[in-house]
Amino acid sequence: MGRRGGGGGGQQRPLTPTLRLPLPLLLLPLLLPPPPAGEYRGAGSEGRGNGLFVTDYFTRTPRKLSPFRSFASIELFHFHIPEDTVIAVWNLITFKEQGGTFGDQCPDRSITVYFRSGAPSVINPLHTHFPRDTAIPGSFALTLTWTLPNRTTGVFNVTSPLPGDWFLAAHLPKDEGKISVKGLYEECQYLFQPQLIVQRLVNIAVLYPGYVTEQSMAPHNRSCLYKVFVPSYTSRVLVEVLQCHGAEGCPLWLRVRAKAPPLHNSTALDCREHIPCQIALDLPFWNHWYYVLVEKHPGVPGTVSFQVTVQLTDCSRPSLARPPFLPSSASMNMPHSFGSAGGLVLGDSPPPASPNSTKHQVHIASPTSEQCWPIRPTLRNELDTFSVHFYIFFGPNVSVPPDRPAVFVINLLPVLDSGGVLNLELRLNVSSLCGENVTVFGCLNHEVPLTSGDNASVTCETEHLAGFLLSVNATASLSRLRIPYPQTGSWYLSLRSLCATDHGFEPCTNVTAEVYLRAYLSPCINDCGMYGQCKLLRTNNYLYAACECKAGWNGWGCTDNTEAFSYGFQLLSTLLLCLSNVMFVPPVAIAVRSHYLLEAAVYIFTMFFSTFYHACDQPGIVVFCIMEYDVLQFCDFLGSLMSVWVTVIAMARLQPVVKQASVLYLLGAMLLSMALQMDRHGLWNLLGPSLFALGIMAIAWTARTIQRRHCYPPTWKRWAFYLCPGALIAAAAVLLYAFVETEENYFYIHSIWHLLIAGSVGFLLPPRAKPSRHLGPLPRRKGCGYQLCVNEQEELGLVDPAVTSINSICTS
Repeated sequence: MGRRGGGGGGQQRPLTPTLRLPLPLLLLPLLLPPPPAGEYRGAGSEGRGNGLFVTDYFTRTPRKLSPFRSFASIELFHFHIPEDTVIAVWNLITFKEQGGTFGDQCPDRSITVYFRSGAPSVINPLHTHFPRDTAIPGSFALTLTWTLPNRTTGVFNVTSPLPGDWFLAAHLPKDEGKISVKGLYEECQYLFQPQLIVQRLVNIAVLYPGYVTEQSMAPHNRSCLYKVFVPSYTSRVLVEVLQCHGAEGCPLWLRVRAKAPPLHNSTALDCREHIPCQIALDLPFWNHWYYVLVEKHPGVPGTVSFQVTVQLTDCSRPSLARPPFLPSSASMNMPHSFGSAGGLVLGDSPPPASPNSTKHQVHIASPTSEQCWPIRPTLRNELDTFSVHFYIFFGPNVSVPPDRPAVFVINLLPVLDSGGVLNLELRLNVSSLCGENVTVFGCLNHEVPLTSGDNASVTCETEHLAGFLLSVNATASLSRLRIPYPQTGSWYLSLRSLCATDHGFEPCTNVTAEVYLRAYLSPCINDCGMYGQCKLLRTNNYLYAACECKAGWNGWGCTDNTEAFSYGFQLLSTLLLCLSNVMFVPPVAIAVRSHYLLEAAVYIFTMFFSTFYHACDQPGIVVFCIMEYDVLQFCDFLGSLMSVWVTVIAMARLQPVVKQASVLYLLGAMLLSMALQMDRHGLWNLLGPSLFALGIMAIAWTARTIQRRHCYPPTWKRWAFYLCPGALIAAAAVLLYAFVETEENYFYIHSIWHLLIAGSVGFLLPPRAKPSRHLGPLPRRKGCGYQLCVNEQEELGLVDPAVTSINSICTS
């Protein structure tokens, strides 16, 4: 007999003003802080006042939080932040419930919330060890404290957030692992509901590479915001402020940032101290918007006029800048959401000038930048959910020449691929080195390949770019990298070979290294190993995978054995849970001796399935399953309840009262099967039939007591040596089962439960019914020449009706 087990949100939708929102959420737009760099004003909107801001609302359905045991126990919320967002405010609402009412008496438990852009957070609140070769992406954590007995609200602001997918993960702290009976008492529930308010700027002016935009900043304006789209194969972005005239020279700040409007810590330049005022960004992110903020110094009077120009360098033609306008064939890489007034359209002619600004073509000399190399695509082969292999054309063996890098691209689909693990494996073919001390370095970068002009560089980081470094050589010919929950988009792998010398690494000569490259997506790291289970989880329409560890193993891939169970402990716990069912042998012998054959069959059924259920239910490697786990669990639960049912019915001795007592046995089997099918772990679904059987026994005993005018059972020895000890043992077993069991002591306490419940059956099972003394013949009646013979003992209900015939017809 065992018991181990029992333990989304709404769709994203903008809230209209007709919806009823909490008071803090209604007041939040009034309390929104101003944009980070003052009041943005798009170029071309002069005379119309400040830029137009649009506020959007998103909410999620409240969900119950669980104590943290693994990532499978967290609650994940998915949001989408639109482009051109200047401020995002999360309203975090947490409240308690107990039995359908506010949980004023529930204890305060800290709630941890994690934020990450692009993919779910890789969290480690238990400070366990990660598997080897695993990269841990960063995230932001926030702890909520209670301000009211049953409710608390927190606010989290993100200025100029990155657009796209954002994920929130929330959980309670780890508990003591108590195993509670479902429905025994009303548990405290902690519900969490995040709401998102975003304020985005519309009509942001678009800069076109090679064109100069003239702008005049009025005294009441503090800044002007622009954006420019950077296509693929761009190695350099040059932003410059020209012809700046103001009251104090050029009192402007120039700030540039990718993907979102600039912040105070973004790349900035003071135009008063730098002439020319220009910012050059090497290795920009491909296929993304870059935002340019021209901000006036505080306290500067008068109007400031200036020009802004952007020049992009095509790495495939490093001596030339990009053309001043994009050809129609290149418009495939440009998003259609420009966001500027007038509905600009790409074509073969320069864009029209806006009424309040002047654009004209300018040719600026472009410095020679590093050369980019051909990027080899990979073939995507989807095998299953989060099981994707990326094949290289004419691979998987890759030749890395000594004079240039080999670059590959791995495309991860938006949302779909961020819930698994990106695996990368490099294996060096030592025989291809020709005896040279060659090391092959691999740089994995997101959204732009790292192609450094210095071939001796072995780093994968720049001022604005950070990647992952892999290396293989003759000594260590294998290198692996795992990235849990990778950001979607394009990942670029650059391989280059360098030779080790006394002065460091230098370019090799006439040595082409051969590397075996393997890249794939998997649901979990190494399928969670031997002591874990990889689970596929779902929140709304978002799927992700996580490991659930067992046998004391922990960690993201169930590789942390700090608290792991030893093999001896696993074997001991399995033997305790299985061999403790041998205690049912004495009740079976007593039942057979007392001619309770049906009861004995039920006890044998329970002993058999309880033994093999616990042999299959073990968390470690000492596991033996003869059937499917669900079948064994159902039979174990059914046998346990049927043992109680048939024992109580046997104690009632219903044969003299109900001639067909076997009907109750069949009725009990059907009711218990129905209860188990409804809820296998529900308290009242399991306790109800047992109480019904006890009620039948109480009625039968009361009827005998009234009929005989003497307490039933009649002898004090029966009460003192059998019924009272059996009832006490059964009560002790129930108390241990309901209130003492935890995850740590389960093996011991549940084994004691087996011993006690089987021992109580041996005490409570009634003895065999014995025929009493003869009371003399009953008067015989005559009729129609025949004489009716009636068995006297049967009439008094002293023997089993199966032994003696009901009546006999005798010839007169």
